[in-house]
Amino acid sequence: MNYASVITSPVGQITILADHEFVHVVTFAEKDITGLTENPLTQNVAQQLNDYFNGKLQHFDFPMKQKGTEFQQGVWQNLLAIPYGETTSYAKFSAHQPLAIRAIAAANGKNNIAIVVPCHRVIGSNGKLVGYAGGLWRKKWLLQHESEVMQRGQTELKF
Repeated sequence: MNYASVITSPVGQITILADHEFVHVVTFAEKDITGLTENPLTQNVAQQLNDYFNGKLQHFDFPMKQKGTEFQQGVWQNLLAIPYGETTSYAKFSAHQPLAIRAIAAANGKNNIAIVVPCHRVIGSNGKLVGYAGGLWRKKWLLQHESEVMQRGQTELKF
């Protein structure tokens, strides 16, 4: 990856890594970006993320590509179908392949494009927050933010 942008968000610093064509990583994890510069793609993603945090954007629109198996790619594609402001359980998310629930959860956890590929919208079958690489406090914040933007009337999600 040749390019990087970093934004400060309500849930901490976010690093965007890309090449000339695709964004490959959007992460909360600290990354060494020494020698990397911004490009129009990373700047566009930074602006879209800022718009998301300001409640002005619900659908991201930029080219992205993650490294992963065909199975993982399918899981990540399915994550994109979870509507903004809504959640689904791991059981419901894997209903089309119930025997693969653990593999689906593992692929969900390997998602490298945080927020945009909305793995934060998958919760436990009992309604509890479970498994988020960025930390459960971030998952809670993101879900609360989306709920508020959608004006669902909740001031805090109850998990």
